[in-house]
Amino acid sequence: MKIATWNINGVKARIDTIISWLEQSQPDIACLQEIKSVDENFPREAFEALGYHVETHGQKSFNGVAILSKLPFDEVNRGLPGDDSDEQARFIEGVFSTESGVVRVVSLYLPNGNPVDSEKFPYKLSWMERLHQWAEARLALEEPFILAGDYNVIPQPEDCRDPKVWEGDALFRPESRSAFRRLVGLGLTEAVRSVTDDPGVYTFWDYQGGAWQKNNGIRIDHLLLSPEAANRLRAADIEKHVRAWEKPSDHVPVVIDYAA
Repeated sequence: MKIATWNINGVKARIDTIISWLEQSQPDIACLQEIKSVDENFPREAFEALGYHVETHGQKSFNGVAILSKLPFDEVNRGLPGDDSDEQARFIEGVFSTESGVVRVVSLYLPNGNPVDSEKFPYKLSWMERLHQWAEARLALEEPFILAGDYNVIPQPEDCRDPKVWEGDALFRPESRSAFRRLVGLGLTEAVRSVTDDPGVYTFWDYQGGAWQKNNGIRIDHLLLSPEAANRLRAADIEKHVRAWEKPSDHVPVVIDYAA
């Protein structure tokens, strides 16, 4: 089973590109971030026509996450627990039945956190702490789950072209990287780094300054797997070629092969 995550940077702006990718890549489950659409305006019919079940957690103009699945949803939950006052649409989870049992898949869009001297950085760290608590509780149940999405965290210096450029940025601040390490340290497997240690492996290239042409990128889109899910991980890949398509997102899909 192929499971993918992709920050699409606006479903309306990217609809043709997304459909082309779905037709070419054929993911069984696709976790999308930054749909930038309220639920009722999400173009679900276009994806249903390709055989996908569609669930969204949308928000007007920004944020928003979705899951497209060729498997029916057994259960859907919206919003990261832990703060009832948080109205930002950044977390949706679906539960699916496979031949080997149930798997829980989350599409998440972690806060950017910039500028760091504003309330946005504490919100980012608080969100990461809530995610840590969610994962810790799920791990206690010893069930397979996958946390897929745009984490807005550059985990290591080799995950960006020039670490000096990112010093002080919320994506590379020690607090953000430490929170990410703590999350992985619970016993999760980071899919891409489980198959390669190579530098220069990126998932995002800015639209400015010829970043794509110069391969001046960063790796901020990740899939984290519980031990039970990691046992079924067969491969992981970054579909980098999509960045060269017409009207691309600044992110590219990250995919895993999961033994369902």
